[in-house]
Amino acid sequence: MLPFSVSDLMMMMAFALLVMAVISLISGILTLVFRISGKEVQTLASQTLRLAQKGVAEEVSGLVGNASALLEALNQLVRTSTGVGVFLILVSLLLFAGSFYLLKQF
Repeated sequence: MLPFSVSDLMMMMAFALLVMAVISLISGILTLVFRISGKEVQTLASQTLRLAQKGVAEEVSGLVGNASALLEALNQLVRTSTGVGVFLILVSLLLFAGSFYLLKQF
């Protein structure tokens, strides 16, 4: 038999949910801040812009088309990173609510 009472077990579960919520919130915020404005993304965007300008200046339509596809892929990468960050923040809010609910039970 475990030496824990029901209230002790509920308190441990609420604390575990609270810890998971904090970890999820921090992960979501870090994902939003660093993934979207990362140095690699900015470098890729500036290089793609140069590639597109060179394609327009030299009238090479294939180069401009590939640069456009690369920009679209970069845009999709930023959207995906944003979605992951927002999802982690929403999960953390649900975990905070669950922890609060467990604490209000006793």
